[in-house]
Amino acid sequence: MVQDYRVILITGASGGIGRACAIALSHALPSSEAPEPLVLVLSGRKIAQIRQTANQLREGTVVELVVGDATSERDVCKMFDLVKEKYGRLDMLFNNAGVDLLNSVPLEDAEMAIFRQVLDVNIMAAVLCTREAIKIMKNQTPQGGRIVNNGSISAMSPRPDSTAYTVSKHAILGLSKSTSLDGRKYHICCTQLDIGNAQTALGGHASKGCKQADGSMKSEPMMDVENVGRTLAYLATLPLGADVQKLIILASGMPFIGRG
Repeated sequence: MVQDYRVILITGASGGIGRACAIALSHALPSSEAPEPLVLVLSGRKIAQIRQTANQLREGTVVELVVGDATSERDVCKMFDLVKEKYGRLDMLFNNAGVDLLNSVPLEDAEMAIFRQVLDVNIMAAVLCTREAIKIMKNQTPQGGRIVNNGSISAMSPRPDSTAYTVSKHAILGLSKSTSLDGRKYHICCTQLDIGNAQTALGGHASKGCKQADGSMKSEPMMDVENVGRTLAYLATLPLGADVQKLIILASGMPFIGRG
């Protein structure tokens, strides 16, 4: 078992927000030559894609690549067992894995099998990973850690015809609040990171035109996904004496604040 490492686990690290956050963390935190070098555990379903993420990290970053399905209890337990057995601790978990498979589909037209799949990936993956992270964080020395959940401004203000995604992100808000409350006694902090219009494969459609509340279509401002990475890196530098409950980062000028 390797001691004195700072270990951060990212789910959905195959691209998009997960990849941007891994890259930002590798540049913001100590490398392998530091007294407490950074270990990034990158999780995803396809080894080729998470390997592409690893190849873009700062030289000197210690990387573990874990292929698995974050909705599978068996795969999640194996992932966290690896972290515990090899490094003995976990300092941060970023629950980032997510999908939006019913974008712009009215609820009355939605296939319930796909609806359940959205809930499984967006909610249960985070629940499973949070459970296993708490088991490690409450028993390590020093005790505690930080859990960050990838939310969305949909947890406050939904888009039209996005029931599955909106329901899932409201559930993540509840998970974040409960984790923050129940984690207090173990020095575990939890943040809901709500993101609006980051330029990724998942969210990039907003630049081409999104349905507005009045039924019109409108192209919306986008922001570079690197800004999300910088935000997660900021959270990673905070001491556990500071518990950020909610942090919102969104593209300047997008129709969210006020009346559009």
